[in-house]
Formats: sequence, structure tokens, C-alpha cells
Amino acid sequence: MRYLALCTDYDGTIARHGVVDLPTIDALARLRESGRKLIMVTGRELAELVSVFPRLDLFDLVVAENGALLYDPATKEQKPLCEPPLPEFVAALQRRGVFPLSVGRTIVATREPYEEVALEVIRDLGLELQVIFNKGAVMILPSGVNKATGLKAALKELKLSEHNIVGVGDAENDHAFLGICECAVAVANALPALQEAADFVTKATHGPGVTQLIEEMLLDDLAAREPARRRRHIEAGKSPHAWQPAPSPH
Repeated sequence: MRYLALCTDYDGTIARHGVVDLPTIDALARLRESGRKLIMVTGRELAELVSVFPRLDLFDLVVAENGALLYDPATKEQKPLCEPPLPEFVAALQRRGVFPLSVGRTIVATREPYEEVALEVIRDLGLELQVIFNKGAVMILPSGVNKATGLKAALKELKLSEHNIVGVGDAENDHAFLGICECAVAVANALPALQEAADFVTKATHGPGVTQLIEEMLLDDLAAREPARRRRHIEAGKSPHAWQPAPSPH
């Protein structure tokens, strides 16, 4: 087995309008039963995610808050991967009328067009924060924290290599984590830029697209996709700089 784990975004990927359908849940369960790992990589705050998706038990780990929080559904353990938001930063956003405004363990989130206000507050307070977009959502996190850094922490916990994982997503903030996956997949409803960057795009949108991906993983471990992959193309067990014997002297 080459691909030992599937790493998937939530909203717009396995979920449509925040809900995961039963066939997608069944496909996720079958992938887990095959011996593979499941990792969710989402921008959602954990409390909100738990309230909308009761089947987190299907996942070995959840990377929440856009890479800033690691959650183990089996033990309920939460592990922040960066510092919490500064109260003065949140207070400044509130004073400037930013709404909606939510504050997680590590993330501050709002909606467009309030990214301009957020950037002004970051500048005025002299903070080292970044603004990340997700189809209209605006997420504010410490500089250098994203879905890729969170996924790397999850892979370390599970003792998995980036070269043995498949990632699937749909939006701007998924570029980071898909970029470290050996095989990157975009669902059919993904933004054009993400589709262009992926190894391939599913025929179906949302959960049915992820179900298609899972069926292909179960069928042949994505072997049929290998010749047409757009990104890395390294045969398992080989290096692009593999040693070659010197030619025999004549």
C-alpha cells in the first residue's frame, strides 16, 4: 500500500453547506477499515465543528483552526500549535465594528471585507499576524501558521511521511496543505486555481467527489492515476537523483 492516509478539508470538500451526506460517511468508514488513516484539515473552530459533524470518530486526528489546533477524537485531547489571540487585538476589532467575529483557541475569524480593518489593526498594534482567505471567510493567525504546518504536526503524531498521503480540498487555504501531499486532489467545485495546482480533479463535487477518490484508493491505490499526475512523479522506492553505476571502462 503506497497511500497510507487521506487528508481532507471539511467545508466544500466532504461537506456541502456544512453537512456530510451518508454515502460520504460510509466511504470514509470503508477507507478507515482498509487500514488507512484519516486526517481532517479544516479552518473551522473545534467547538463549531463538533456541533455540525458528529462523526469525528472516523478521523485519527483533526487539524482545526486552519492549522493552529490539533485534536484527537479518541482521547478528546486538544493541542494548540501556537499562542492564543491577544485580547487587545480582539478588543480593537470589536471597537471598529468587525462583525461577525469569532475567537477560537488560536484563531480569530470574520468575513470579507473586514480583512482591511484587520490589517489596519495588525499594523497599528505592531503584531506579527497573517490574514488567510477561504471563500469569503477571513482568518487571522500568527505568521507562518497554516494548514500545512498543522498537517505536518499531525503526520509527526501518526508517524507518517508526506510521501504516503493523499490530500483533497476546494479553496484558497487548501493550497498550503495540498502542497505537501504526495498526491493532491481537488473536488470538482474547487476554485480554478486549486484545480490547476492539483494532480487531478474529481468528476463529482463535494462529498461525492471525495467518495470517488476513496473508491479509486480502495481499487488500486491510485495506480491508474500515476501516469497522468501533474505534480511529483516519483515511483515508490525511487529517488529522482537515484545513483547510477558509472559506465564500464573500455
